[in-house]
Amino acid sequence: MAHKPIESEARDPHVPVTSSISSGENTVWADVTSLLQAASQGLQEGELIHGDNFNLFAAMSALEIMDPKMDSGIVCKYYSVDEAIENGAAPVPLSFDKTIDVQCTIDIMDHLLSCEATWHKGHSLAQTVFSCIYLLRLDRTSSHAILHSYCRLIRATCKAVISVVSDARTHEEEDLFTMTYGLPLNGDGDGKCLSMLNAVEETISRQLRACKAPSSKKRVLEDIEPLQTNLDLEEGYCKALLCRLRFRKHFYHVLMCMRRPQGRGLELARKHIASCLSELECIYKSAEFLRSSACGNCEDGIEDKTTASGCEPIGFDASLNSRLSAPTPPRAIRILNWKKAIEYFEKLLHHLDIICSYSLDPSLEAVLRFVVQFQKPQPDLVARAHLQLLLVQDGKLYGRDPIFAVICRAAALPEVVKNHDIQKNEFVVQLGQLVINLLKILCTNAAWQRRKLGKILQDWRVIYVQLELAFKTEFGEMSSITNEENVCIKLSKHILIWVEEQTYWIASRFLMLGFELELYSPSEYCMVYWYIYVVLIKLAEKHHLKMVMSNDTGKRKGKKRRDSPKDVARDYQIPPAVLFLQCHISLAEGLTMLLAALRNENRVFQSLGPFNTEHEIFIQHFELLQQACIPDHISYLSFKDTTAYAQFSTLVMYNYFKDALRLAKELRSSFSNDPDRMAELRKIEQVAEHNGIALNVICRVGALDPSLKVSFEFNHHPYFATAVVRRS
Repeated sequence: MAHKPIESEARDPHVPVTSSISSGENTVWADVTSLLQAASQGLQEGELIHGDNFNLFAAMSALEIMDPKMDSGIVCKYYSVDEAIENGAAPVPLSFDKTIDVQCTIDIMDHLLSCEATWHKGHSLAQTVFSCIYLLRLDRTSSHAILHSYCRLIRATCKAVISVVSDARTHEEEDLFTMTYGLPLNGDGDGKCLSMLNAVEETISRQLRACKAPSSKKRVLEDIEPLQTNLDLEEGYCKALLCRLRFRKHFYHVLMCMRRPQGRGLELARKHIASCLSELECIYKSAEFLRSSACGNCEDGIEDKTTASGCEPIGFDASLNSRLSAPTPPRAIRILNWKKAIEYFEKLLHHLDIICSYSLDPSLEAVLRFVVQFQKPQPDLVARAHLQLLLVQDGKLYGRDPIFAVICRAAALPEVVKNHDIQKNEFVVQLGQLVINLLKILCTNAAWQRRKLGKILQDWRVIYVQLELAFKTEFGEMSSITNEENVCIKLSKHILIWVEEQTYWIASRFLMLGFELELYSPSEYCMVYWYIYVVLIKLAEKHHLKMVMSNDTGKRKGKKRRDSPKDVARDYQIPPAVLFLQCHISLAEGLTMLLAALRNENRVFQSLGPFNTEHEIFIQHFELLQQACIPDHISYLSFKDTTAYAQFSTLVMYNYFKDALRLAKELRSSFSNDPDRMAELRKIEQVAEHNGIALNVICRVGALDPSLKVSFEFNHHPYFATAVVRRS
């Protein structure tokens, strides 16, 4: 294309002139076929034509002309939406036969549902939902009430989802998700989309009642025009349409209710979620009727179809938007089939229901536990975005609790200090922002979350040092202060202890996510569990110290020498929360020593790769922790010193797994009202019991028995492995 008139060249008579692309006022189209032919003759294999400033990114995104995957300008059928419409790709009405019209309408609804689920999975809006020509020219459907109302609500739903994900900023994980490419997402009258759909729903409901009415009442209902001409199919088609329309309506209500500030719409959202799930079940059940009533060979390959009937929908062409999809050529995508789309929305609604059922506990510890538990089944992007927006609104927890008040509560400070002037301190304000960032990070996917957690560890260590210096400057050396009634001193001590505790919690989460992402090989388990052990020891110490300082009796005890949680685990006064951590500590230490003994005596699970030494692997896994000095004075040499002399003879004398099993059983009564922790205790018991048995078998048979094979599986706990002993 040129931006000024050029002399026309002689056209190749064999090249057809395409009239569908018209010239503008300042542009004309020129045939460059001869130029391309000349260039192709002069190019050798592997060469390409490029301009100045050509770089690697340009090479990766360069067009390969006539390659269906890389040439975004290639035309499959139509050059434009208008041309597709002119050629009958999206007729209105869909058919002059009303029965076929209804069938095609349902197929469009089903395919749009599959496209929507595919979009939620991270593909572009242009290649999924807006591959529907009816959505691209929505005004054309105004004469078709069912299709028009459904498409309007689809468009409004897409806009609402984009708003949620954009506001939560979780779209960084899937950069294509929120790109709209100039698609017609905004339209006049979208605010009335629900009322339009309600009117259509009421009409179809009357048609359904009319066809089900006994003969004595049909005279009264004779003025109601049936949905289509085949009265034997009337009830089935009415039900199939109603459940699809109602699902769409309730799903939109779910999105709107969950966006209400301070969680005020969560209870109502749960009711709409229940309705959505009910309608999805009806949609699924309608498939048998739709397949039986569909004509032709629609049954072939039904599992891969995007419609319940198995028929191909009309009015879709993904290639129309290929030039809008991205600045680089579009990725080839496969639309989810209809059954998988149903399953996706069931999963999404289940996760949204978990969010809506949350009690909005003001305790930060409870919030963190809830988010971690919520992330275990790996919820998708839309659910995580809603969770983040619920947790953080206007810089407050749930939009109502100031972050400083949340920190005071987490640091076990009395309520009276939440309005203290210390909250205006520059570094306390920064600490509040770190808490907000932490909540947002925990709502991202596992890979993104781990990467971000590793980076913010340094920020938490820095803020601790800054707070400590600021408090010393303002209040003097803490060691020289004896007036413990001073509110400022109490605040500063509690906050510093809590910051340390939170830093070690982040470190433990960072390490655990490595198992979820399968970043560790069996030969690296020993060093990983050792690092988890030393981090959990520090976490338990800080948590215990915080709880001791939170009451007057504890303060007097706090002046004495502090033993590690491992040394004082038998003290009945240790809080259950600390003993709960001690269970994990015992498991981590037991696995560390078991693996170390296998390495030392059996020469298995050793890091003997040809590329990296064990020290280099240690640095690769824990570099971010080491940079933040978490914990202090911990290095690869510390790991080697701890594990170098581990033997099975000493492991039998002090069985860490027995300690974990005993503590887990003792803690049942303390957490009887906490189902999540009870479930965790049961997992700990299983891991401890099986590992204890495996240790006894190895010691009894003999560690040096060549027929003995030991492997580790995660069949009882996602992070703590279970040893499996077999004979070869």
